[in-house]
Amino acid sequence: MIRELLIFFYLFTFRLLFQLFKLFPVQNKVVYVTSFLENNINIYNEQKRQDYTCRTIFLTRKDFINYLTQYKDAHTDILLFNLRSPFQFIKGIFHLATSKVIFVDNYFGFLSAIKFKKDVTCIQLWHANGAIKKFGLLDPGNNTRTPAAMNRFHKVYNQFHKIIVGSDKMQEIFKKAFGLDDSRFIKSGIPRTDIFYNQVLIEEKKEQLYRKFPHLRGKKILLYAPTYRNEDLENFELNLDLELMTTELATRGYILLLKLHPAIKQGVDIPKSCSHFVYDFSKMSNTNDLLFITDILITDYSSLPFEYSILEKPMIFYPYDFDKYKNERGFWEDYHQLVPGPVVSSTSKIISTIIESDFNIDEVKKFKQEWNQYSNGNSSKEIAKYIHSLINK
Repeated sequence: MIRELLIFFYLFTFRLLFQLFKLFPVQNKVVYVTSFLENNINIYNEQKRQDYTCRTIFLTRKDFINYLTQYKDAHTDILLFNLRSPFQFIKGIFHLATSKVIFVDNYFGFLSAIKFKKDVTCIQLWHANGAIKKFGLLDPGNNTRTPAAMNRFHKVYNQFHKIIVGSDKMQEIFKKAFGLDDSRFIKSGIPRTDIFYNQVLIEEKKEQLYRKFPHLRGKKILLYAPTYRNEDLENFELNLDLELMTTELATRGYILLLKLHPAIKQGVDIPKSCSHFVYDFSKMSNTNDLLFITDILITDYSSLPFEYSILEKPMIFYPYDFDKYKNERGFWEDYHQLVPGPVVSSTSKIISTIIESDFNIDEVKKFKQEWNQYSNGNSSKEIAKYIHSLINK
């Protein structure tokens, strides 16, 4: 009850400010409401490359401010979109009310409280180009939500004038998750995948990493990147036997990189006996760069395989809490049929799969084609052109 009351006052205030700022004329501006970086930055850089520059505003999180500062210039503003910075937050609402193009990359509750002018286009550019676990209107957690919360969901989703997709499979998922029809979708592909088709840039990124971390060069790299779970915030436990992996794999030329969710603040306690084999890269902001040097990806329900498959490299799926996670989150389709690699339930099985090289790359290639149907290396270019057409209509 208290939570709903706080949400009510937040949205009421947001609505009042937005309505006030709507009295000002719409300008040729693009706003990126940013909870993830790669897609938005790729489009922004492509706009500049094509000389489609216009006034651009990033409304973002505290941990992205320093990175985005490099893009700040006479045409670009970086604002912390947080109530703890009220002046910047109010400026952000002003830009939302007076910009011609709005990009969102997640669920943002404020969209339920506002109504854009008719010449404004709000574009949902989701932060992943594929999905294993359910979300949106089909999230199993909705069973415990209030009617008011579900009403907000519908209002937010109806604000998406256009949704960018990389495949027909993802379009079908969005239609169910957001309750929208085919007319809303743009089949341009996902900008964050563009780099996966640029071999020259990939080699540059790899060399940069090797220069920064010379101990990675010449090694066979395993990357463990598990999905974030709510309980991890207070009591994170790494479900890997690091000592066993060190014993069995270190002498075979492998090293293990850990990429945990940034919300996990406590970090990982790596045993001294494993320090030459296990390295924690969780603080590294750009996961894509790690994927380029990775030889085998180990994950569970993450969206990383959808991008990683473009590289046509092997993956191991380690859903150690499968039954619990399935009941709580649900899957869009049968997990074991969907994932393009062996599904294992223990560290020892991870090790034997790696040693025996028990992979089927044809499965990975099929997965790549299905989920990256419209992502061909030119997605940022196509979306930049689309923005240009909206700004100039």
